[in-house]
Amino acid sequence: VFHGEDALANIQHLVTTDISKMQNGDMRYGMFCNDEGGVVDDLIVYRMEADDYLIVVNAGNRDKDAAWVEAHLSGHPGYHDAGNEFGQIAIQGPVSKEIMTKLCEESALPEKYYSFTKATLTWNGRSAETYVSRSGYTGSFGYEILCKAEDTVWLWDTLLDAGKDFGLIPCGLGARDTLRLEAAMPLYGHEMDETVTPLEAGLDFAVKLNKPEFIGKDALVAAGTPQRVRVGLAVTGRGIVREHQDLFLNGEKIGQTTSGTHCPFLGKALAMGLIDAKYAAVGTALEADVRGRRVAVEIVPLPFYKRG
Repeated sequence: VFHGEDALANIQHLVTTDISKMQNGDMRYGMFCNDEGGVVDDLIVYRMEADDYLIVVNAGNRDKDAAWVEAHLSGHPGYHDAGNEFGQIAIQGPVSKEIMTKLCEESALPEKYYSFTKATLTWNGRSAETYVSRSGYTGSFGYEILCKAEDTVWLWDTLLDAGKDFGLIPCGLGARDTLRLEAAMPLYGHEMDETVTPLEAGLDFAVKLNKPEFIGKDALVAAGTPQRVRVGLAVTGRGIVREHQDLFLNGEKIGQTTSGTHCPFLGKALAMGLIDAKYAAVGTALEADVRGRRVAVEIVPLPFYKRG
């Protein structure tokens, strides 16, 4: 959480995206980068009020991110790590709105993608103050709900109760991973990490090189056009290609897969990889080394699937 007159300047220095024109209720996707331009983490900035911002990071990186932020603050941004104060539960899928409107008025829900509202959710005589956003990392319609930490269990039970007639079930990270892969959404620790730049990962839309400065900008500018890029891969041979498997063109190693599995909605084995940019043309036939066996793959356009 950042609050105070130096909040905006600090966040602009820390993140790759430009938050200077955000309005209350807006969200922006971006990244923390190290001095070499590698991704420390990807994140979403929420503008709560003027000079009042919330940054949501990957939960598994919370301690690392907090230490990195604290090492790069200046002035008096009124920053504190609020990770223990919040819980977050996402409800995703085409009937998400129908379930949520059992807990609040439709007008209390965000209308635009990458926006959020403050909403009071009520069920069986109990209420909770929440922030409801629409950023969905599954490729489907849905919401993310930020609540007070002490309301998290109640919110979980409430969503399952309100959604039981719609077939709502809990979804683990493995299921979420297949969904985000089908939508070709990069995941930290797979398509990006501290050795991969956001430009290599195909996230240039969230890197505003026209900003005066941010940590890692000089390295990204100096590197110029990325020499390796993220590509989509469809398995054309037999087998499933997973992460960290070497990719070959005519016997020459040109990259490695970053994610891969059998995608249940599309009914095929797909993967993403980071490869030498000069071999990244759609239609190029490659081979993936799957435990010593070469499996045929082909570079295909991203995203694999886009909700209509």
